[in-house]
Amino acid sequence: MALSVLDLFSVGIGPSSSHTVGPMRAAKLFADGLKSAGHLSSTKRVQAELFGSLGATGRGHGSDKAVVLGFKGLDPETVDTTTADDQVAAAALDGELWISGVHRVDFNWDEDVVLHRRKALPAHPNGMTFRALDYTGAVLTERSFYSIGGGFVVDGDADAQDRVVADSTDLPYPFNTADELLEICRREGMSVSDIMLANELVWRTEEELRKKLLALWAVMRKCVDNGCAAEGILPGGLSVRRRAPSLFQTLTADTGVTDPLRAMEWVNLFALAVNEENAAGGRIVTAPTNGAAGIVPAVLHYYVKFVPGANDDGVVRFLLAAAAVGILFKMNASISGAEVGCQGEVGSACSMAAAGLCEVLGGTPAQVENAAEVGIEHNLGLTCDPVGGLVQIPCIERNAIASVKAINAARLALHGDGSHKVSLDKAIKTMRETGADMKTKYKETSRGGLAVNVIEC
Repeated sequence: MALSVLDLFSVGIGPSSSHTVGPMRAAKLFADGLKSAGHLSSTKRVQAELFGSLGATGRGHGSDKAVVLGFKGLDPETVDTTTADDQVAAAALDGELWISGVHRVDFNWDEDVVLHRRKALPAHPNGMTFRALDYTGAVLTERSFYSIGGGFVVDGDADAQDRVVADSTDLPYPFNTADELLEICRREGMSVSDIMLANELVWRTEEELRKKLLALWAVMRKCVDNGCAAEGILPGGLSVRRRAPSLFQTLTADTGVTDPLRAMEWVNLFALAVNEENAAGGRIVTAPTNGAAGIVPAVLHYYVKFVPGANDDGVVRFLLAAAAVGILFKMNASISGAEVGCQGEVGSACSMAAAGLCEVLGGTPAQVENAAEVGIEHNLGLTCDPVGGLVQIPCIERNAIASVKAINAARLALHGDGSHKVSLDKAIKTMRETGADMKTKYKETSRGGLAVNVIEC
């Protein structure tokens, strides 16, 4: 099974990769399927049912709106984030929906997008079923999908163990575990980013890859800029005020401050800015999920701002090494909060960022693996308990804390020789097992933890 760095990092829309990006992509696939199968002209109405975690927290995550946008033929990478809500509102108000932008159908918001809070499909907590009805009300076609984390979508016929979209591409240096990756690095005398680059070249040239990765970095930077400028209250009803703008103003005004921990304040700012933009439904880079989208950009910003000699080559190597670790989580555990809790999102992103930073700070492959292990080990058992089903509390602060933790993990690993007792593979296995043991109420259902202990005002 082959995965690319561009599978782990992609441009999308907030607030959730599994609950917003995934459903939008799935609905677009369904709409495209109607067109390719010749069913579009016979379709009078389309319906969507969201199950499991999608049903439980879909309103707060914008899953219902995402489905409507997907039916309209829009995708997360290019949808206009400033008009998305208005487009959905117009469809509900007008009682009509234009499938793939070309075919009109009747639309009833309350009846045609149904969220089941207590029902689930068998293969994954993030399940959804779409159907098209003809002019007599008969079902023309019905299809189910699963949003398995990070914006990845698989067909409803997928086995419960399918964690990645199938790709049979032969890679020059295939690896399924961290131990295998380290052995390849040792045998070939190559770094983790070297191995990833060699594998990526089966899909595109180095110039094309570099251009795409730097374009992702540009989106990350723009997201931070937007988050630092946009003041006010985040949508959703929790009355959470954006903190990044005031922190940015403080940091840029106090240029003479000699606080030795000043860099940490900037890292907090970078993460807060990204995740506040995500919570507001803005344009972000899924890394590897939206709920954890602030960690990799925050640590990359730290590298560029505070590490002497930082350059675009380092940014590319950072993302390649981080993706190598993300692939291991995707293949051997999960990056879905609905499946394993927030350890799969913030934990995975912390591990990835630690690996990326260690790589560009000159770490050996063993030290990079050590940094990644430290990053996830100290996030094991982290629950996903969003208050109000919104990606705000505790998600936004959690990204800031994990960003600093990733930097510490990388620096700690660099002070050793790479040898350590707990391997990354064992930590990933532990995360998977811990997620399986975790009660459902702690896995993105808003039925446990802070979600029920914080009084909504």
